Amino acid sequence: MHTIERLSPGAFAAGVKELAEVLADAVDDGASLGFVAPFGREPAARWWREQEAAVAGGSLLVWAARDAGGIVATAGLSLPGKANSRHRAEVVKLLVHRDARGRGLARALLATLERAALAAGVTLLVLDTRSGSAAESLYLSEGWTRFGVVPGYAADPDGSLQDCGFFYKLLT
Repeated sequence: MHTIERLSPGAFAAGVKELAEVLADAVDDGASLGFVAPFGREPAARWWREQEAAVAGGSLLVWAARDAGGIVATAGLSLPGKANSRHRAEVVKLLVHRDARGRGLARALLATLERAALAAGVTLLVLDTRSGSAAESLYLSEGWTRFGVVPGYAADPDGSLQDCGFFYKLLT
C-alpha cells in the first residue's frame, strides 16, 4: 500500500535524504535526468537541497509516494513565473525507485499531477523523456502527445547522447 502527498516546504526539507535515494537509484539505473556518473546520494541530496527555495516559493510543487519504508517515488510540477505562461507547467523528475516499480506508482503520480494542475488553473502540461524508454511508453499510454524528437538531446549517466521526445497534454 502506498500514499501520495504533496510535500510542504518543511516536509520537503525533511525528506531530502529519501528523495536523494530515489534520484540516485534512478541515475544508477541509467535514467537520463541531467546527471552523469559517478552520481550518488550526496550529490543527489545536494541537488534536492538546491530546490528548497523553489518549493518554498511555490514555483516547484513536489509529491512523494510512500510505503511503509518511506519515500519510494516522486514527481514535480515546475510552474513558470511569466504572466503569459501561467496556464502551463512542466512535469519534472517523475521517479520510481527500482524496488517499488510495478505497483502503478508512476501512473498514480502522473494522475495526481494532472489533477493538481487543473485545480491550480493549469491546462497545459509539457515534459521530455528519453526516446524508447519505459517513461515514453507510459506517457503515450496516458494520452500524452509527442510533438517532436531531438536527436542527441541529453546524455545518459554514462555520457552517451540520447534522443529525447517532447510531449504535451491538454487538460480538461
